[in-house]
Amino acid sequence: MHFASDNSGPAHASVLEALAEANDGYAMGYGNDALSAEVRDKLRALFEAPEADVFLVPTGTAANSLALACLCEPYRSIFCAEHAHIHVDECNAPEFYTGGAKLWPVPHGDRMTPETLRAAIAASKANGIHGPVGGAVSITSVTEGGNVLSIDEIASLSAVAKEAGLPVHLDGARFANACVKLGCTPAEMSWKAGVDVAVFGGTKNGLLGAEAVIFFDPGLARGFAERRKRGGHLFSKHRMLAAQMKAYLEGDLWHELAKRANAACDMLRAGLEAQGVKIENDTHANMLFAHLPARLHDALHAEGAVYHTFDEEDGLIPGRFVCDWSTGQGAVDALLAALKRHM
Repeated sequence: MHFASDNSGPAHASVLEALAEANDGYAMGYGNDALSAEVRDKLRALFEAPEADVFLVPTGTAANSLALACLCEPYRSIFCAEHAHIHVDECNAPEFYTGGAKLWPVPHGDRMTPETLRAAIAASKANGIHGPVGGAVSITSVTEGGNVLSIDEIASLSAVAKEAGLPVHLDGARFANACVKLGCTPAEMSWKAGVDVAVFGGTKNGLLGAEAVIFFDPGLARGFAERRKRGGHLFSKHRMLAAQMKAYLEGDLWHELAKRANAACDMLRAGLEAQGVKIENDTHANMLFAHLPARLHDALHAEGAVYHTFDEEDGLIPGRFVCDWSTGQGAVDALLAALKRHM
């Protein structure tokens, strides 16, 4: 009953097999190998973006921070949701890699609206040269609150950014889960909706550690390669990142694994709501926030359920339940049965 994080589960067997195959023999380092070139082309094809610049990095924080560093000068602001991962969970890495750009939290909670974003952009201009005017906008496909931004929401936020001449970054740590939830293509959820640079995450969805950063306008990627090297995120044995990503793309494994994770979360939500449990997020992909009294959380933890809890709200405590590709029906059924025993 492990629902703590989609980072906690195993890598898919196909990924491990691909790594073993890539490990056989010799190849040029630092991304100058045939496998890395092949993967870059496969990602361009997946996103229907033949001119895109594509880079691989080992972590989501590196992907987000290095991308934002290319989009935003040190004296400007990056607009993001109040609870955006780049704001609350990346240890100031975006500020560090941008050289000091300010993160500007935009209401409300885990999702901005076009109105709140437009107001924040206007506010950033109010002090002229004395304030950190806007430099970029960052949005998230699956938010910290578990909600999924619709294509219309992405397009609306991107349109506001474009009105102000700002590039748009999409944190896609759970890109695949959002794509499955929305029933869309990667292109429809990214550049066709106004996104300028997208992170195509894999670590939370069956890879050991590999993320792709895709610049749909190659001009915006200026300096990324150098920043990646300077920041210590250029793998010398780069083919080991490429091997993971190749396995992820073959046979649309990325889509299949996200489909499994989302299906497990669907089952979990249905079972919790059937027992009268309040679910905080109105949409979901593979993550739920369920509100329970402390005694029920204690009982579930005592029975072996592993998940995170947060501060009490109106007498109930939110618990975060995350499903990954390996979360089977057995784990969901066991959790629901344990809850029923203690309700």
